[in-house]
Amino acid sequence: MRILHTMLRVRDLEASKQFYCDVLGMNLIREKEYPEGKFTLAFVGYGSESENAVIELTYNWGKDDYTLGDAFGHIALGVNDIYSACSQVNERGGKVVRQPGPMKHGSTVIAFVEDPDGYKIELIELRKLATTVATQQEVSA
Repeated sequence: MRILHTMLRVRDLEASKQFYCDVLGMNLIREKEYPEGKFTLAFVGYGSESENAVIELTYNWGKDDYTLGDAFGHIALGVNDIYSACSQVNERGGKVVRQPGPMKHGSTVIAFVEDPDGYKIELIELRKLATTVATQQEVSA
């Protein structure tokens, strides 16, 4: 088994595609309208669905408000340089809601950005994460 996709309901499909593609650098993989069901699906990601998990953006026609609730946390993306990634998000019109820095009670460097619907996207610096994992493996060996 493997994760195929995560579905997010969005209020404005064009704004969401712009955020995920232009701000976060994903590609629009496919998009299809379902007139009988009155919804459109757009799949975005960093690679093909056959090899990568992607995000399904679901736009229900005529629905322009959702309650995010408190059960969903966030989507996480790995980045090589978190400070550069946050700078690019800002330059591309995105919103960094937690500046880069170590996570509470740990050393992994993280930041959070927010999409047009208020969903949180966690950025995790991979270089620091790889060092932390390697250190943990050495300690447990």
